[in-house]
Amino acid sequence: MNVASARNQADQAVDTPVLQRFPIGVQWPTTDPFLFCVHHLDHYPAGTAEHGPAASLDGRAIGQDFAGTDGWRMYHGQRVPGFPQHPHRGFETVTFVRRGLVDHSDSLGARARYGGGDVQWLTAGSGIVHSEMFPLLATDADNPVELFQIWLNLPRDDKFAEPHFSMLWADELPRFEVRDTAGHLAEITVIAGELAGHVPPPPPPSSYASRADSDVAIWHVRLEPGASFTLPPAADERTVRVAYVFDGAGVAADADADALTAGTGAVMVVDRQVVLSSEGGAEVLVLQGRPIGEPVAQYGPFVMNDRAGIEQAFADYRRTGFGGWPWPSDEPVHGGDPARFAERPDGSVERPRGGVTTATPA
Repeated sequence: MNVASARNQADQAVDTPVLQRFPIGVQWPTTDPFLFCVHHLDHYPAGTAEHGPAASLDGRAIGQDFAGTDGWRMYHGQRVPGFPQHPHRGFETVTFVRRGLVDHSDSLGARARYGGGDVQWLTAGSGIVHSEMFPLLATDADNPVELFQIWLNLPRDDKFAEPHFSMLWADELPRFEVRDTAGHLAEITVIAGELAGHVPPPPPPSSYASRADSDVAIWHVRLEPGASFTLPPAADERTVRVAYVFDGAGVAADADADALTAGTGAVMVVDRQVVLSSEGGAEVLVLQGRPIGEPVAQYGPFVMNDRAGIEQAFADYRRTGFGGWPWPSDEPVHGGDPARFAERPDGSVERPRGGVTTATPA
């Protein structure tokens, strides 16, 4: 997206807070410092004893199933939906799971099960291999899975940071409500970036978002019919803010009544507050950040600053495997217990509400 050009056009039409509009599908256009955003919504059937779908897989391109047949996908999974082991270097993944569960395993020997509003923030840094599987635990009911995965770039100085993930458990993330005088409700979840005095848990220590001047924010806004919410000005005039209307009846931005129909994204002004409102109700994901402003060279799961960096990433991965794969399967899942946890390489276990133990989860 050409944000500079959009800003120049907005200078000629100062009444609109929308600098640029664009359609969104499964994978959404993003701006620096973000690289990628995808909204996964799969209506999986009941599960088997092995936590895969209790349905025929005939006719699906197993290993590359993205067609959405019957409203769900296996993705790269063979038995369980999801993404078996794959490498990353040079950027971060932020995975916000609204429904269902994700089982994480990685080359450091860590694993986690999270979902139901949890967020995993993974700084790949110098290199990590991980898997993200969607275990279908219910055998007598459907297993819907809905999540956002967001890729956030790393500056040159941090592309070789030590890999690390942070769990932002659902009960630790700020969620607040705003009601107008008529009782219309807006509900906001704060994943990154302070909003209206609500401060989320910190990202990993080498995250770009951990820099005070990055102005990175990730906010989910749900508007009931008739509700509104006011986006504040950004802290930095260089910040780029993008609002994605991914569900509902559409959103008006200030006086621009036709600003954002459902399935639309928009680059917004950041130098003043903007009121988002929806007559029919809508859901919006807001991503913002000050651009890193460095060259980006991306090839698949590696994001560096130039072609030489990409070639080095491939060479290092072939040589070291980024630590190797310590799990007996390329697509491990963590049993039938739905309890969420994160087990670190040292054996310590983190659970929702901040509990830390040394026990191994069942």
